Amino acid sequence: MSDWTERYRPSSLSEVRGNDSARDAVREWADSWDSHREAVILHGPPGVGKTSAAHALAADKGWPTIELNASDSRTKDVIERVAGEAAKSATLTGGSNRRLVILDEADNVHGNADRGGSRAITSLVKEANQPMILIANEYYDMANGLRNACQDVEFRPVSKRSIVPVLRDICRKEGIEFEDEALDRIAEMNSGDLRGAIKDLQALGEGRDSLAAEDVVTGERDRTEGIFDFLDSVIKEAGAQEALESSYDVDETPDDLINWIEDNMPKDYEGEELRVAYDFLANADRWLGRTRATQNYAYWRYAADNMTAGVAAARREPKGGWTRYGPPSYWSKLGSSRATREKRDYIARQIAETNGTSMSTARREILPHLRLLTHHCKNRELTVAMAARYELDADHVSFVTGSGETTNKVQSIVEDAEQMREEQSVEASQGAFEGASSGTGETDGERTDDAPSDGSDASADESATDQTGTDEDTDDQSESDERAKQAESDEQAGLSDFM
Repeated sequence: MSDWTERYRPSSLSEVRGNDSARDAVREWADSWDSHREAVILHGPPGVGKTSAAHALAADKGWPTIELNASDSRTKDVIERVAGEAAKSATLTGGSNRRLVILDEADNVHGNADRGGSRAITSLVKEANQPMILIANEYYDMANGLRNACQDVEFRPVSKRSIVPVLRDICRKEGIEFEDEALDRIAEMNSGDLRGAIKDLQALGEGRDSLAAEDVVTGERDRTEGIFDFLDSVIKEAGAQEALESSYDVDETPDDLINWIEDNMPKDYEGEELRVAYDFLANADRWLGRTRATQNYAYWRYAADNMTAGVAAARREPKGGWTRYGPPSYWSKLGSSRATREKRDYIARQIAETNGTSMSTARREILPHLRLLTHHCKNRELTVAMAARYELDADHVSFVTGSGETTNKVQSIVEDAEQMREEQSVEASQGAFEGASSGTGETDGERTDDAPSDGSDASADESATDQTGTDEDTDDQSESDERAKQAESDEQAGLSDFM
């Protein structure tokens, strides 16, 4: 049994469905490659035709392909050996010996975790003497240096009206009678994923002569609306009610949605409509602030009303065409790369575990205060205490303070923090043993020096001695408890600097 997605893969760019502008952009990139000699990144959600377009282009141009999956071969050596040899080899007779290097899942290579893979690809696309296509689902998960070294073409989810003709054509080739409603249901179930629709059609129709609407079980896949479709809906197309309802299908919190809308809205709005839209966003921000202050998440609904229905209602005229939306600049400041996010989350996790708070509170409330208090390590004593308390390395201290990781200042802070942790550990250990050793020594000494001759007196003396030892043990324990209370008090005083 062959996979229908492979059997009916487009053999020419002209057969690629649902992304006409992206298809034309890929063809233009290939036709003009000799003049710019840049790699191209095809990015977009799964199943929209990125890989199919790459292979179809190769077929149109008569270029043999060399394909490498970045998630399978994540090392610098493998990338340079397999892809690099092909990409860097110069052609002998111009275009006739041209080869196309296809690197799939290029967004799954992330620097140190892949032992230099990301840097190797960035170097490779700059030096390649052959055309290269990088394929990615998440464009903004790729390193900035790699994105800047390449052209990019975005593939959007395939519309239902483009999916249905493909399903209809496959049914006819497979000799399957069908009801139009059955194909409509399959297209709707897959929300823009053409490959998923073809797989569902094969699962339902293979080995059958006909396909009726009732054969398509409408247990829809667990899918959410993409953020870019949501922005199109709110900013360009939908009315107030529809814009609000579209937010229900987006897997983002109102805190994140407002940043997406705020950064992308000025790309389509201007003048009076932009002013009105900003007023609604300001109202939404006030409700979000009230949510954070009271921890009453019922207020989210009012924030959502303003940032979706309000922004849509501010539109004064229809918006057409395509707009290059991007992630919030706020995210870029925090670090949009995966490595930076992981660093931020490690620090937040340390704060949360130490202080008994949630990750969200640590990331959104405590970490910003730490940044302010320790900016550029100006308050050195506080910075050392922070590094010691949360067990931060040089890169973590650098992330919080904004100082360079390799500077002497940061390195000395990390060393002092390590020493502080060791001293605190030793002090805690001494407090645990001092009381026991002191009490035992004094009791034994009294029993040896004052051994009584009379049994009655001996009993009384032993009783007195036991009482004395108990009193001394109590005193030692009191001193130990006092030291522990003082240490706890000092620690709490230091903690107040961070909370």
